[in-house]
Amino acid sequence: MSVKKPSYYNHNGFLMPMGFPIEGFTSALKYEAQSSDIFLVTYPKCGTTWTQYILWLMQHQGEPLSSSEKLETYIPHIEEVGKETIENLPKPRVIKTHLPYQLTPYHPQAKYIYVARNPFDCAVSFYHHTRGFIKHYDFADGTFDDFFECFIIGEVDFGDYFDHLVPWYEHKNDKNVLFFTYETMKTDLKSIIIKIAKFLGDNYIKCIENEKILNKIIINSSLENMKKEQQRWSSKRPENMPSFVRKGEIGDWKNYFSSEQQQRLTEKFMMKTSGTNLETLWLHQAS
Repeated sequence: MSVKKPSYYNHNGFLMPMGFPIEGFTSALKYEAQSSDIFLVTYPKCGTTWTQYILWLMQHQGEPLSSSEKLETYIPHIEEVGKETIENLPKPRVIKTHLPYQLTPYHPQAKYIYVARNPFDCAVSFYHHTRGFIKHYDFADGTFDDFFECFIIGEVDFGDYFDHLVPWYEHKNDKNVLFFTYETMKTDLKSIIIKIAKFLGDNYIKCIENEKILNKIIINSSLENMKKEQQRWSSKRPENMPSFVRKGEIGDWKNYFSSEQQQRLTEKFMMKTSGTNLETLWLHQAS
């Protein structure tokens, strides 16, 4: 079977979007994490932008970005912008990354927020993302079946989904790591906002103790609101392509996966998460 593959930069086996400057990746790996840093860590399409915006709202009393502001200016993607841009941010810095655990800049006092999403919905969202960013991937006419073959063997940007998830999950009980799921954000956003505040400390706790501010954060970070605001945060996409903030649904994968694809990803899930509690975290998603 002939499979159309997205195009990537290959950094000694680590794949990255073509639109990212090559020096951004190599520079990011040299960044020295600071004790006051807050890292937002995800595998692509697992709730990154959503959590980014929640952090912004918590820092700004629930007030949304103005029309002239971009989220990436305040919470930049380190692999894209490189270490110098990060070093020029005022402290405490909030830094977005898709790097796996072993490559993420580490400091024992820095804080790491990890958001996980079930691999089935992640694969579908990642497919639409890849198809939509033409200059990054040259995959506009790629099919889901094409992308699935790349996803299942980890030949996509930022590597294999499970190689990213499992090591971070193994550190979920570290004092400086907060681990939660995209699915919990969808079903109980308020509890996640409160968890983030308690994890990050005083200024964030004061923010959510004010019920009015907490409600503003919840309203302004809703997926419905973010879909309206997304043009501020995402690159211009062709009109016939899905938006950057797309459906955000749980279970949308069932509209794309064949029974064979479902079986193959379920088998890989069970194999790669064997010996962890992860094998039960989203098992119901595959039924």
